[in-house]
Amino acid sequence: MLRTLLIPALLLTGIAGAQDLSAYILQLPEAVDSVLIAETDASTLHRYRRGQGGLEAAGDRYMSVGQNGVGKQRAWDRRTPLGIYFVNEQLDTSRMHEKYGPTAFPLDYPNAWDDRNERSGDGIWIHGVTPGAERRPPQDTDGCIALPNADLLELEKHLQLLITPVIITRSMQWATAGKIAATRDDLNAALDTWVSSFVDGDWHRYLSLYAEDFAYRGLDRERWSAYRVRSAETRPVSDLYVEDVLLLADPEEEGLYLSRFRQTIVGDDGRIVTIKRLYWRRTADGQLRIVAEDNG
Repeated sequence: MLRTLLIPALLLTGIAGAQDLSAYILQLPEAVDSVLIAETDASTLHRYRRGQGGLEAAGDRYMSVGQNGVGKQRAWDRRTPLGIYFVNEQLDTSRMHEKYGPTAFPLDYPNAWDDRNERSGDGIWIHGVTPGAERRPPQDTDGCIALPNADLLELEKHLQLLITPVIITRSMQWATAGKIAATRDDLNAALDTWVSSFVDGDWHRYLSLYAEDFAYRGLDRERWSAYRVRSAETRPVSDLYVEDVLLLADPEEEGLYLSRFRQTIVGDDGRIVTIKRLYWRRTADGQLRIVAEDNG
């Protein structure tokens, strides 16, 4: 018997001391302890953490961003990207230029949504500053986020490699708990359909979740669909597990959402475990459709 299991994450019920909630954080799995929100207009990096009563504000830090502001589009434009990213690794900066401070955390720019929008460049880090110059001007990097060294070292222990989300926005947006719950429920229902239709081999229902303008690594929707069905038919799946579901709203494009989760595909040749990302966009008639996807 086929069995589909969608394991729910912890739901957020509130932010201690705040009437409304961050509009970006829809669902936080137990695997994620902290979320960073870089509010560029205010030159402030906010950290939120899981608390007993929901999401809690856990401190603000001054930050500097790109010399030419935000909205990165190409390499060397000296702009900081806007969107949802993750801390990839930690670098030893002891042999680098002193402007990077005591350590650095590269982000995964460009992500699949950036690729889809033909944004280029790389090397976007959260890093420190030259010792003795702790407060750089608000726009004073090549596109990175720079923190005072003491703040960076205090933040270091809260950053989980390949797990901690970093949402970069112009200004903080808020939403009611009811609106967040409705969006969260819609996304979980769409993801459940994605899982069950894949396991059932219902390719019509599965592919109907993908937008007409969906693209994946150079393939348009038609060519990707044919490739996806052929791959599934040559490697039959008996089960698919989805765990640690993180749901976030894009800070720049209204109606764009990210679901990131660990998926386990069970087949005749064993189990394949990957981290999956699906970018969902709400259509004019209120439906959720996948516009980009990636692993990692």
